[in-house]
Amino acid sequence: MSRTITIEPVTRIEGHARISIQLGEDGAVEDARFHLTQFRGFEKFCEGRPYREMPALTARTCGICPVSHLLASNKACDHLLAVDIPPTAEKLRRIMNLAQLVQSHALSFFHLSSPDLLLGWDADPASRNIFGVMRAEPALARDGIRLRQIGQTIIETLGGKKIHPTWVVPGGVNEPLSAEKRDALLALLPEALEIAKRTYAFYKTLVPKFQDEIAHFGTEPTLFLSLVGPRGRLEHYDGVLRVKDAEGRILEDGVDPTEYGHLIGEAVEDFSYMKFPYYKPHGYPQGVYRVGPLARLNNADSCGTPYADVALAEFHMLQESGPIVSSFHYHYARLVEIIYGIEMMERLLRDPEILDTRVRARARSNRDEGIGVAEAPRGLLMHHYRIDEDGLITWVNLIIATGHNNLAMNQSIRQVARTYVDGAALREGMLNRVEAVIRCFDPCLSCASHAVGQMPLHIELRDAEGTLLDTLRRD
Repeated sequence: MSRTITIEPVTRIEGHARISIQLGEDGAVEDARFHLTQFRGFEKFCEGRPYREMPALTARTCGICPVSHLLASNKACDHLLAVDIPPTAEKLRRIMNLAQLVQSHALSFFHLSSPDLLLGWDADPASRNIFGVMRAEPALARDGIRLRQIGQTIIETLGGKKIHPTWVVPGGVNEPLSAEKRDALLALLPEALEIAKRTYAFYKTLVPKFQDEIAHFGTEPTLFLSLVGPRGRLEHYDGVLRVKDAEGRILEDGVDPTEYGHLIGEAVEDFSYMKFPYYKPHGYPQGVYRVGPLARLNNADSCGTPYADVALAEFHMLQESGPIVSSFHYHYARLVEIIYGIEMMERLLRDPEILDTRVRARARSNRDEGIGVAEAPRGLLMHHYRIDEDGLITWVNLIIATGHNNLAMNQSIRQVARTYVDGAALREGMLNRVEAVIRCFDPCLSCASHAVGQMPLHIELRDAEGTLLDTLRRD
């Protein structure tokens, strides 16, 4: 008789999800699925709102990466205004975006993933967490807390709040940077860079211990999609779209992000509230691609900052040729990007133009459609709005970084489950590895919940003694 193993909830991720593993009669894994179990529907309840409310409204999608939504939404509003924002405003937005990148990557690596890497797959779940890391590696834990604090402090200094700042607005930002604030931010960065370099050096000593996981954590072929800057440089705020395959061939390059609809289709399935984006030329579900730090480094020809360029070269040496295919190396890529983010923030803050007081272009809506694309820590974030003649939202499409990775995450858990799960003799480390491959992607599920009315629903009504009184089932 076939059986189903359910992992619920999936731990150490943002949001709520479960994994189901289908076993055959012989106990071998036949299939595995990643289920997003929460529904929110931002795309629908934004309709009817004034477009200028969209940045603050959509930032409430998530308390972990509100800055990413704030930036993508404001870029969509800039497009509606048909304006070029002042150069200093763009630099200031970039700094906030990089601070978001640093603090989010630190949260993912130190708090969510390091317990597996430092304490082991089979460690007691009660201690396989950040508190266990504090006991085993207190200096590393302190570094993680401090690095995230620095990133959040930069966001707060610029935007007035660590979470849901309203400083970024359509047309730019609403306040220039003072010399005092600039100097305070610059004073934070040397410590941040030392932590980042120290953590990166430590992590390189860990990589050889995980060769088996590296060989089986999401290594099946996919495409890689990201923004790239001029001359193929690593890019997080602007740039053009690039698609590369698992052999290193560039399939698409120089694509304006507003033309994303020619590259990306969206499907839904009945087992998840998350959409399933795919690369249109390959069709569904064959058009599997990955986004995020792994994709960005695979697509980038360089970082453009000294320490990050050395780390990028070492990253590419993880494999003899071609893109780095193992999703386990998302961890490595995050540490490279943290170094880059800190170096680039310092460069931007030392630009004399950063104190210019011209930081906002003002206009009324001059288009009825606007698209904003930026790289969130987890990957490409796309906001697409249509408005009526009164500036009210009539239609919204959000493609979230975690959504881009949906097909790849499902593909990865099938691979890991088939490699490690023995239905006849389940052990903690087997199921933790299935969860861990999801943590490699660092999904943000509150952001990614959009598909309406697809998941089966089963509700039971019981009295205080546990007696079943009624059931409601929707298939």
